[in-house]
Amino acid sequence: MKLGFWKNLKKPIVGLAPMDGVTDQPFRYVTKKHGNPDVIYTEFATVEGFCRKVKQPLFDFLYDETQRPIVAQIYGKTPEFFYQTAIAVCQLGFDGVDINMGCPAKSVANGGAGAGLIKTPELAQEIIVATQKGVENWQNGKTVRDCPDLSNFICNVIEERHEKLPKEYQDKNREIPVSVKTRIGFDQPIVEEWIPALLEKNPAVIALHGRTLRQGYAGKADWEQIALAAKIIHRHNPKIIVLGNGDIPDKEAAIKASKKYGVDGVLIGRTSFGNPWVFSDRKETDEPITIAQKAALALEHSLAFEKAYGDKENYRFLAMRKHLAWYIKGVPNASDVRSELVRTDNSGQVKAILEKYKLFDV
Repeated sequence: MKLGFWKNLKKPIVGLAPMDGVTDQPFRYVTKKHGNPDVIYTEFATVEGFCRKVKQPLFDFLYDETQRPIVAQIYGKTPEFFYQTAIAVCQLGFDGVDINMGCPAKSVANGGAGAGLIKTPELAQEIIVATQKGVENWQNGKTVRDCPDLSNFICNVIEERHEKLPKEYQDKNREIPVSVKTRIGFDQPIVEEWIPALLEKNPAVIALHGRTLRQGYAGKADWEQIALAAKIIHRHNPKIIVLGNGDIPDKEAAIKASKKYGVDGVLIGRTSFGNPWVFSDRKETDEPITIAQKAALALEHSLAFEKAYGDKENYRFLAMRKHLAWYIKGVPNASDVRSELVRTDNSGQVKAILEKYKLFDV
């Protein structure tokens, strides 16, 4: 088991959770710049798609050096594809690779991936081993050219990105930890059965969302189950990093939860929407974030979105619109502002609307 960068992080760790359709490159950029979480995960990328010539994972795997340490999250159900994608992730210079075993979306879980793997622990173990083997073989000299299911186009892009990496991230001797993010159970909590199954293959990190697959994101996260899992994990190997996830609003609450429930850190998710400041050292007694600050960040995020994707094939500003809606929560005339922002097609239009409602001045 290799901890890599994780062993250098000060505890309790407070990180940005992976969220499909949210934690893309521009979102991670503004979150790191204005909130500075200890670690960042990408949104998940499909190994089946990656190995079947789909280009989307190349967009999911975009990042810049300001976002380190950064972990690439991948999902699927085919061990061989996890093996090949792990090699690609290493060659792309990521600090770690995370296996999604917690996504509750029906389109993912019903097919046996994401949280669906909770029902097939033997397959989950095979996937961990295949991913670890991919990392190991990359360190021993394998490259994406040794992966038969990766297209020549994908290999070319990965090689080009690899050549642009700082030398230290081209180094095959660096430790690249394999981690797992999962849930407390499928229909009901089963951490006493599920967690030991994962531990048999010694992932470096286990991040646990405090809901079952059936709950999705409804109800409250069960932090007592997270605490039970932490005890099981630390009893097995105290070096394994345990992260909790669910219903934690900000860094201050994350630190308290870490101490109370015996975890090494917390991943914050949905409360970071339009609010990267949840990762900062702000206190309840501090002055609130102003509307002008939110407006400025909405524009900065829009510009970052265009910079990241504006020259890409089939580029559309559509994916940025939901972020804009999050930034203007609580502003004067929020409904009117929102209805205009969600129809924008570029940062110039965003700026004009924010100026129209004088949000830079509030």
